[in-house]
Formats: sequence, structure tokens, C-alpha cells
Amino acid sequence: MAKFYDKITTRIQQFIEAQKLFFVATAPKNGRINLSPKGMDTFRVIDQNTVAWLSVTGSGNETSAHLLDTNRITIMFCAFEGVPNILRLYGKAKEILPNNDEWNDYSSLFPSLPGTRQIFIVSVESVQTSCGMSLPFYEYQGERNQLNDWASEKGKEGIEQYWNDKNQTSIDGLDTLLKK
Repeated sequence: MAKFYDKITTRIQQFIEAQKLFFVATAPKNGRINLSPKGMDTFRVIDQNTVAWLSVTGSGNETSAHLLDTNRITIMFCAFEGVPNILRLYGKAKEILPNNDEWNDYSSLFPSLPGTRQIFIVSVESVQTSCGMSLPFYEYQGERNQLNDWASEKGKEGIEQYWNDKNQTSIDGLDTLLKK
């Protein structure tokens, strides 16, 4: 039932753009595998083999550390309404921080969100679809505002302090690009 593609087709891009939720998975050579749900209109298809994901401040910074260690990433989308489908994007990624030259090129693609931390640009090597016939139906009711409210209350200096306190290393002690 699974089918592989070497690029993001128009049909696959339309599916991606209709989703409100996606999952990011990374793993270091040694240590924990990280799998995180993401939302908030933070995903863009750049071209047939490139996607971008805007990362906002969270409890950890596992993706950054894992990509420095192994540079492998999988992004998964699931259809929770309509035709069943599971979509995986396999690739390698680079991290862009606000002080990088490329920041403005990519940040303009996303809404302005408090706590914005980095953008990951993924070079998609392989695309896989599978049936998704066992997935339940879920109804989208809207975005949660708690993370945006928290980041707004902290302000720029508070967020930067949080990065220093909580986002310098992974839970396994691997450095992130935020490490000074």
C-alpha cells in the first residue's frame, strides 16, 4: 500500500497545505529519538524537494541537537478528515537562526509568532504515502494560544534567557546551535 516518490507532487503539496498538524522526528547516533507534534501554520513547501518549518520556543531543542549529530529528519502528516492518508517526508535539514544571512529570505514566508526560534530547511530525499485507513477522524476546532501567550508575556529578553536556560543542549546533553 505504501508508495514512494522522489519529489513532492502537486497532489502531495495540496495535501500538506490542507493539514493543521504535522510531526517531526529526529534521532542522534546515541540517545533518545524525538518525535514532536507541530502546528500553528509553521510549514511551507518551497519547491518539489525543499520544505521549511518555523520552530517556536518550546521545552526543548532536540531537533537542533540531533541534526548537528546525524542530520536526518522525518516529517509526517496524517489525514484526520477526508480520504485516509499518511505522508512522510525523509531528508536532511539545515537550521537557520535569526542572525543568519538567510533568515529574512525564509522568515517572510511565515506569520510573525512570538518566541520564534529558528527555521529548518529540509532537503527532501524521499516522499512516502501510505493508506492511513486505521486513523480515526478528528475535527479541527482551532489553534491553542497558550504558547503564544506565554512567549508574549516573557518578551524578547525573557525568551532569550529561556533559550540560555533550557535550549542550549538536548535532553541527552548534545549541544544545539543556540549553545554559546
